[in-house]
Amino acid sequence: MDIGEAVRQRILALCKEKGLSVNRLCSLSGVTQSTVNNIVSGRNNSTTVSTIKKLCDGIGISVGEFFDSELFSHLEQEIK
Repeated sequence: MDIGEAVRQRILALCKEKGLSVNRLCSLSGVTQSTVNNIVSGRNNSTTVSTIKKLCDGIGISVGEFFDSELFSHLEQEIK
């Protein structure tokens, strides 16, 4: 799994866990709907840390909590 897919899965899992729709997450975080849709659809595989921070703020968690997931434990090496 690459980082883009891990971020996508983590956002979707957190939304489900918190009972948030993607649209509600956009409203809470101030991240545009097109940006979030691109992330969760897999069209954007290089989400910035700044965007992840805003999404975390909207969800009500820290960046550390976001990355504290098995999804990020076994990522593919990006440079080959």
